[in-house]
Order: sequence, then C-alpha cells, then structure tokens
Amino acid sequence: MNAREKFRAIMAGKRLVLMPGAYDALSARITEAEGFEAIVAGGYAGIGSMLAQADMGQCNMRDYADHYGRICAAVDIPVYVDADTGFGGVNNVRQMVRAFEAAGVAGLFISDQVFPNRCGYLPGKQIVPVEQMLAKVKAALDARSDGNLYIAARTDAAGVEGVEAAIARCQLFMEAGADMAKPMGLDTIPEIKRALREIPGPHMATLSQAAGPKKRSFKELEDAGVCAATFPSVALFAAAKAVREVLRRVKRDDSLASCQEQLIPLEDYYELVGLKSLLAREETYDRAAAALVHKRAAE
Repeated sequence: MNAREKFRAIMAGKRLVLMPGAYDALSARITEAEGFEAIVAGGYAGIGSMLAQADMGQCNMRDYADHYGRICAAVDIPVYVDADTGFGGVNNVRQMVRAFEAAGVAGLFISDQVFPNRCGYLPGKQIVPVEQMLAKVKAALDARSDGNLYIAARTDAAGVEGVEAAIARCQLFMEAGADMAKPMGLDTIPEIKRALREIPGPHMATLSQAAGPKKRSFKELEDAGVCAATFPSVALFAAAKAVREVLRRVKRDDSLASCQEQLIPLEDYYELVGLKSLLAREETYDRAAAALVHKRAAE
C-alpha cells in the first residue's frame, strides 16, 4: 500500500488518527520516527519556517511544491498539504495539482478564499463566489493523474457569512466530487457533530495554536466520529520556543555548557538523519569503482 492508499484508508477509517504538522523535512522525519501515521504540512508553518512571517499568502505555488517535495522525500508516511486558493484560476489549479502530485503529496486541500489566501484564523478573510470554487474543485479533480490523490475543499464561509453558508458550500463541494469538504472554524464538539450530520464524507478536525485555546480531547473527537485530527503548528511552536530558550541561555551564561541537556544527543541526531546508510552507500560505490579500476588494470 503506497502513501496515497494509506491516506485514503485513514480518511475512511473509524478511529481517530493524529496528524502533526511538519514545517520542514527534519520535523517530518521526527514525526515519522515517533510513530505517527500521517503528516499535515500547511501554509502557516511553511511560511513561518521559510520566510519567518505570518501566513498571509506570501508564497507561490512553486515555493510550496519545492517545500512539500522535500518533506515528502524525507518520509514514507502520507503527507497532506495546504494548496491555498489553488494559486489562481482553473488553469493555475491544474498546474498546482500536477506539481504537488509530482512532489509526492498524498492529498491536498483548496480554500475558497480570495487570493492571496491567509490563515483561516486571521481576520480580514474574504471568500469567492461558490461557482468559482466549484470550478476549481472540478479542475483539481480532472488534473490528477493518480486517482488516489486525495482532494479536499475547504470553506472559510463560517467566519464571513455564517455556519449555514459554510455547510451549504460543503454540501456543494461534495456534490462536485471532492473527497472531503471542510468547514473551517466549526471547531466545537457540537459544531463538529452538526457538520458530520449534514455534510457527506469524513471530517478532519483542526487543532491549531492559531485558533487559541479550545478544549477538545482526542477522545471527544473520536467519539463524535472524527477520523483525523491535525495539529499543524505544534512542532513549529515547539521548535521556536526551544531555539529561543537555548540561545537566550547561551547568551546569558556566555557558555554552551549550560544548554547541553536541551540538545539532541549527537548519536540520536545521526540516526535521525540516516548517517550510517549514507556512509554505507558511499562505501558501496567506492568499492564498486575500485573493483572496476582493478579489473581494467589486470586486463
């Protein structure tokens, strides 16, 4: 079963699968090493790590395709990614799907915001007419060359026009053939239960630091029928805090000695980045090259 097939199985399952957010290839590798079954890679963490800026749609499609490609190459588990608004009209959406598919993503979601897209939890969002979004959904579905590529449609209508409008849009997205429709901002357990009742298909919960404190346990989400829960910015926030605290300690103490306990051991880091396999590959090719030279010299 390849990564896309695994992701489809997750989304069709009856148990809750936790999907941490990766902000780069190393954080993705750590997530996989800790036993998680899938990863989400979004614009919030991507723009934070690539540009050190808040997510207000600053990156283009090629930036993301390269970024997601590095993340996918680092792991074997499925990677589900943020495709913003599709980066333009239907022809842009088609290019995006082909590029993200080539990068190795297992699935992607498109938002119905106007361009440039911004984090769904930031103020100032605007949405396009539903007809425009439906055209993009259709274009995305037609563009995929692998039918297992999971294509979801997300609406930010709840924060602009209200919950009723968000649910109505999601129903239309599913009628258009989307694999999942996500009503962004419906985050409480009663709201999630309503979404599951009124929107066909699975529901993926979002537990983002950008949403502020919202008390929902994993058990509550699973009991409600949620198949997957993403926490897209936990690793980003954890890394930012850890780096800041270590560097503050180094500056305060004028020494590296006091921060050793906060650093990953060298052996663990080398295991994480696969140093042994890299060295073994070098040795294999070096031996083969030497044997070829020796054979030619002996002839």
